[in-house]
Amino acid sequence: MVSVPFDLLFLIISYAPAQQKEGTIHPFRKTHKSVFGKLKQEFRLVTSDRRSWRILLFGALNLLCTGCLLMWCSSTNSMALTAYTYLTIFDLFSLITCLISSWVTMKKPSQLYSFGFDRLEVLAVFASTVLVQLGALFILKERCVCLPLTHTQTHSGRLLVGTFVALFFNLLTLLSVRNKPFTYVSEAASSSWLQEHVADLSRSLCGVIPGLSSVLLPRMNPFVLINMAGALSLCITYMLIEINNYNAVDTASAVAIALMTFGTMYPMSVYSGKVLLQTTPSHVIGQLDKLLREVSTLEGVLEVRNEHFWTVGFGSLAGSAHVRIRRDANEQLVLAHVTNRLLPLVSTLTVQIFKDDWTRPLLSGTLSSSPSPVPPLGPEGYAIPPSSSALPPLLSDPLTSTPSKPSSPPPEFAFDTPGRNVQQVVLPAAGHHAHGPYGGLGLAYGASPYAGMLSQARDGSVGRPTTYTEQNYKRNTFVFAPIFHELNSKI
Repeated sequence: MVSVPFDLLFLIISYAPAQQKEGTIHPFRKTHKSVFGKLKQEFRLVTSDRRSWRILLFGALNLLCTGCLLMWCSSTNSMALTAYTYLTIFDLFSLITCLISSWVTMKKPSQLYSFGFDRLEVLAVFASTVLVQLGALFILKERCVCLPLTHTQTHSGRLLVGTFVALFFNLLTLLSVRNKPFTYVSEAASSSWLQEHVADLSRSLCGVIPGLSSVLLPRMNPFVLINMAGALSLCITYMLIEINNYNAVDTASAVAIALMTFGTMYPMSVYSGKVLLQTTPSHVIGQLDKLLREVSTLEGVLEVRNEHFWTVGFGSLAGSAHVRIRRDANEQLVLAHVTNRLLPLVSTLTVQIFKDDWTRPLLSGTLSSSPSPVPPLGPEGYAIPPSSSALPPLLSDPLTSTPSKPSSPPPEFAFDTPGRNVQQVVLPAAGHHAHGPYGGLGLAYGASPYAGMLSQARDGSVGRPTTYTEQNYKRNTFVFAPIFHELNSKI
């Protein structure tokens, strides 16, 4: 075995300027693909699923059918058949939306798109419905503005054939390919005016034939309904042109198909547009209110605020909320209960738990507050009521967070404990009030607590100095009143 010196290996590796690029070597540099290369990679990802082959097959048949229908529209000079052909073009858009939905289910959320790619299929549904409505508006403009000025003759040779070919292919596409986004939108969106009128007729018909209730009630599929209504309109047009050579009916049929198309697609555009605007669906608001009320009644939860819920995609709801809990509550336990209540309805949920932030005052500081001072006497011997500026500030009760006065007395008619928590103040003797009303009788002014007055009546010391509370210092009553009350109660 031949050994090669390390210095010689270093020289061999460092010497080859023609085979290496100048600059720093980046062994893990990412290769930047072009837009076409990225689309090709994603298309391979979609075609790896066997279910997407059916969608691609129907897409190829749709292109062939649309090309034939456009040629027949040109040969028959029928605007009604052109308006009906736009429904076949809408089927092509729906197949593309179905492919996008299949691709979205394969892709996982990334760092840039944390909620995934669900909004892409919402955008595809919104674009498809808006494009079909623009086509309907184009038909209305052509029929109502330009063509009434010139009388055109419609050839009915291939009108009926094109009608049945388009109807057959549209129904075959709708019933063979499971289009999840459009199925969800058609069920969640509000009913169109065409569905409402047909639903009224269906109720009357199902009263005669109950077996049709599974198909016609509560409302028909809007895509099947618009295809059937358009085909019926074209059949009436063909009959009137063949029998009476009434070419103006083609204009009326085109306007009718365009109005039905616009009325059918408009509720779906509104619903998908609201999803793109991140609004809360109307049919979920009641369930969310019920769940939030249940969350607010959980153990330890004080308040649920700053709640916000919006739709990320079809059937995918995201939301966030702030939950205020008690200071002694377990954060992880409350978070688990809140998530368990909201997660069945809100798939992507963010809950922020924070404890109550009010500060609890010291109990000893509240109980050791100084007693209220004795109110000064006026020039005539009456107690001067304290001014509003001298009142003590409101403090927070140690057991509750409601403000209260530190020396608030119990109610006036509290039983067994009259004036227990109130500091008593002794007024001067009766001689000091000789100049007041009834001063010569030796009576004391002010109201004493009921227990004190009863004890004075029992002891016979009626004329002695009496006590009063701060709450009742404005009263000037006789001390004989409790005596009569006691005698009446004894009798």
